[in-house]
Order: sequence, then structure tokens, then C-alpha cells
Amino acid sequence: MRPSTSAAVAEPKRHSATVRITHWLTTIAFLALLLSGGEIVLSHPRFYWGETGNVNMRPWLNLHVPSSRDTVPTGYGYVLPDQNGWSRYLHFQAAWLAVAAGLFYLLWGIFAGHFRRNLLPASLKGMGASISDHLRFKRPGAEEAWSYNVLQRLTYLAVIFVLFPLMIWTGLAMSFGFDSAFPLAVRFLGGQQTARSLHFLVTILLVLFLFIHVLMIFVAGFRPRMRAMITGHVGTSAHLARPEQAKRVEEVVRSSESRRPGDASEGVNL
Repeated sequence: MRPSTSAAVAEPKRHSATVRITHWLTTIAFLALLLSGGEIVLSHPRFYWGETGNVNMRPWLNLHVPSSRDTVPTGYGYVLPDQNGWSRYLHFQAAWLAVAAGLFYLLWGIFAGHFRRNLLPASLKGMGASISDHLRFKRPGAEEAWSYNVLQRLTYLAVIFVLFPLMIWTGLAMSFGFDSAFPLAVRFLGGQQTARSLHFLVTILLVLFLFIHVLMIFVAGFRPRMRAMITGHVGTSAHLARPEQAKRVEEVVRSSESRRPGDASEGVNL
């Protein structure tokens, strides 16, 4: 008995299990960090440069929102409930989850060749077209479900190797314990208040990335993109759009027809 033709053209996984698991763990951790970080900011919604900062100093940024501390002048006639207890605890735990998932993904990506194969662009050719397509919210073709364009590759590399490490570094630099153990790492940033300001700015960039990322998922096709990141499969249309898979289908069909001419029961099951 010959193997089924459909098995010969079985759809490969778009994303490996490691990519999918670390993606969702990082997503959960990042959302928890946003929630708890927002509550922490409310305790002092003013930002400074340098080593120190307090209500007697002029901030470079005042968010003009109510505070959870009555010692912070905000211009509002009321004080928000102080939720610093659970928010700092959740922030700390979520940060460890993000670091663990990120470190595992980083090591796996290096040793498995994931970054070299899937994220490192061979050239910058097509950058202008990619930017234009994104600005016009152009829906990508089915074949693009199998690879990232040059703009996506560079963006993901910047997030993985620049923004996330900087977020961790500036977060640690705000800790007095880290400052005592590694003072040069804090001084290099310009002081603890500068680290806090940079932490806030990097957060804004990551939130902007998340917003555009989710928006483009809807533009490209929410269901197949979500299916790919949950199950690893992208769907039949994208599967056949992959050049090597289309070639395999053609070869199997040709082989089947040459072996049993005129037998319609041996068609390819797609």
C-alpha cells in the first residue's frame, strides 16, 4: 500500500514550539509589566535626569495625572488609592518571567540558527517598498506568511537586541541593591533618575511596537497569523503559497499521474 499523497505534502510548521511558547510567555509578562508599571508611575508621575529627583526639582516631564502619594504636587484635589504593594510585587515577578523567557529564546535562537535564518536580512533591498506597504496598510500576499520582510526583520532585531536589553538594564539600575553592587553600570546611564526616564521612554517604544504589531496582524489576516503562533500552522492557502511546497505538490501530482494514468481516485488530497 502506497503512502497517502497528502502526507507527502504535509504542511510544515511556520513557527517552532520554542518561538510560540516564548512569544506567549513574553506577551503575558509584558502586559503584567505594563499594568504594574503604570501603577508604580502614579506614585510619582514626574521624571528627572541625573542621579536624584524630588518634588523640589523641576522635572523634564510631568504627566499631569493624579498621584497615589499626597506628597506629590499634581494640581488635583484628590489622591488615588496607593497600590504600590501588589504592583511592585507583580512587576518584579513579571520581570523575572520576561528575563527567563527572553534568555531561553536568545540562547536557542543563537545555537539553533534561528536569528541567522529567519531574522538576519541578507540585504536591505526592498526596504523602501516594505515601508511603503506598511504605511499604506497593504495586505501582504499569502507567500509572505512564511517569511519576514526586511523591515520586519530589522524591527524584530532592534526589539530583541536593543530595546529589551535596555529595558532590563534601566530597570535594574533603579534598584539601590544593583547600584551598590554595580555602580558603574548605573553611572554609565547617567544616574538612577536618568535610568528611570530611559526606562519610561523605552516602554513607550515597546508599546508603540506592540500596537503596530497587532494592527498589522489584523491587516495581514488575524486568523491565519494567530493560528500560526498558536499551532504553528498557517492554513492551506499560505501552505500552498510557499514556493518549495508548491513545487512538491506539482511533483507528487506528476508522479501520481505517471504511475496510474486515468485513475481519478489517486488525486492529491489538499
